[in-house]
Amino acid sequence: MNYYHDLITQKSWQVLQNLKRKYQFILIGDWAVFLYSQALKSKDIDLVVDFEELEKLRKEFEVAKNNRLRKYQVRVEEVEVDIYLPFYSNPGLPAEDLNKYTTVVEGFVVPKKEVLVVLKMKAVKGRQASPKGRKDLIDIISLFRLPDFNWQSFKSLIVRYRLEDYLNLTKNKISATSSISELGLNVHKMARFKRKVLSQI
Repeated sequence: MNYYHDLITQKSWQVLQNLKRKYQFILIGDWAVFLYSQALKSKDIDLVVDFEELEKLRKEFEVAKNNRLRKYQVRVEEVEVDIYLPFYSNPGLPAEDLNKYTTVVEGFVVPKKEVLVVLKMKAVKGRQASPKGRKDLIDIISLFRLPDFNWQSFKSLIVRYRLEDYLNLTKNKISATSSISELGLNVHKMARFKRKVLSQI
């Protein structure tokens, strides 16, 4: 089941492929989750770039600075691209730290799945009552369900960056969720998932 309309996600994927051909970046956000889970596609794009790549982007796009959220933004037709910078942005972990925790999935440089959950937990906290906040929670659950998710590595990140408040909020959100049709989790399957995950974290 899709969360966003196919036409929107297809356009976003095309924009992302074009960016990949021209620029170097770490892909975070919904598309990075999709590369791992193959579950829900995205309508927006989230990238971490260095300042040199930002200057290259400025030559092709009108780049706007969002001081409040400490990121830059580009719009390519209807697709919104959020751009995070080292020593300026913190999408869940300091942007400059993400280079230490990357891998390559389907040709894209992405954070390791345990790090990606941490980034998604910050997103959940920032937009709890919105449709995007629900999508963030679904993304977290889709990553938790992966058979090779490293719980010890994940818990080490929580301790290292003192993110217990993010973790507690996520646990509460999962506890309060009875089913997720987008992931095929009916009430029975969701209850079984919750018992397994909440015992881990």
